[in-house]
Amino acid sequence: MYARSTGGAFVLRIEDTDADRSRPELIEAIRDSLVWLGVDWDEEYRQSDRFDRYIEVADDFVAKGLAYRCDCSQEAVKARVGENAGYDGHCRDRNVAPGDGVAVRFKTPDDGITTWDDLVRGRVEFANETLEDFVIVRSSGVPMFHLANAYDDLDMNITHVIRGEDLVNTTPRVLLLRRALGAADQPTYAHLPLIVNEQRKKLSKRRDDVSVGDYTARGYLSEAMRNYLLTLGWGPKDNIEIRPIEELVERFDLADINKAPAFFDIRKLDHFNGEYIRKLDPASFVEQSRSFAGDVDPQLYDTLAPWVQERIKRYDEIPALIEWVVGPAPQPEEKDWRKVMGKDHVPQVLDVVIERLATAPWTAAALTETVLGVGEELGVKSQLPVRMALTGRRSGLPLFEPMAELDRAEVVRRLKEARERL
Repeated sequence: MYARSTGGAFVLRIEDTDADRSRPELIEAIRDSLVWLGVDWDEEYRQSDRFDRYIEVADDFVAKGLAYRCDCSQEAVKARVGENAGYDGHCRDRNVAPGDGVAVRFKTPDDGITTWDDLVRGRVEFANETLEDFVIVRSSGVPMFHLANAYDDLDMNITHVIRGEDLVNTTPRVLLLRRALGAADQPTYAHLPLIVNEQRKKLSKRRDDVSVGDYTARGYLSEAMRNYLLTLGWGPKDNIEIRPIEELVERFDLADINKAPAFFDIRKLDHFNGEYIRKLDPASFVEQSRSFAGDVDPQLYDTLAPWVQERIKRYDEIPALIEWVVGPAPQPEEKDWRKVMGKDHVPQVLDVVIERLATAPWTAAALTETVLGVGEELGVKSQLPVRMALTGRRSGLPLFEPMAELDRAEVVRRLKEARERL
């Protein structure tokens, strides 16, 4: 959003130096998710293609005395300083030779501060004496991501780094490395608030739906998801949140980002999605939603689609909504049945409706007139008991138009079955 609002270039950088966490299928899942959301990019890089350059940078740091090799195992460090004390600089002056199991650590300054003005968090400062000599090349020979990031940000002329606030603690490392590379400036940082669930806990793949695939499978529209995600920690000043992406780009400003964690409200997402569904033209709705309807006669689904489109918030709600038209009537909830069918007048309503439907013209208009006419004659409400008998629900699709799509014998059978249950 920021790149598009300022006319800048948005860079997709695949940070895949750690091969164990960068399997091809995981990278493609990220790319596919961005494409689905309509997040397009202008440049793309893979850090694995620049692997050798990062090692050259680390070796140059060692040669200049800005970094050193370290052969300490984690167990050895813990034995010296305790479980959570951090690295103690043991190898700073040992002149460890390169070899298997040898890492490279950056020599952090012993005094001074590393600081930046964050567009979201304001002035952020780290005392250098609190920063341990951190690893820039693992003992396996793999460069660490903050070394790769520092070099890439400088090499690619990155002006703005916009990312989650959980990475704030890595920023001083990147800035120290950038300075060691000879840079006199630094990019503008904006560390965004994290997204939390209803318990105000950070979203977790172990307990929350965090994959885009979780939402496509349930029938969320990409435009709705993108629009909703934009409201997490930000919103247009006129408070009109549901609007075309072009308008949101025009209004976007990093300075308006909220510092507080953003609550992922699934009910609000459903509202957004429902609004976008209703904005679809009828042909697009049918094309997008048909696969969610299941094995339904295409002509019948075309007939039902306009009523479905007005009532759903997600495509995965379609089967339950049309079930009574395309298959057997679902079993009603006992409490709903008692509330609707427990009235004294219901048996008489069903008796008269059953009798009249035996000969009534089989059109939506005639069915409406017949059922509502019984209610007028008896001075009671007649539609709701008939709906419960036919659909097993208190609400849903309009009753009479879909009812006309059923066979007369099936409608009468369901009404008689409900009457017998009474």
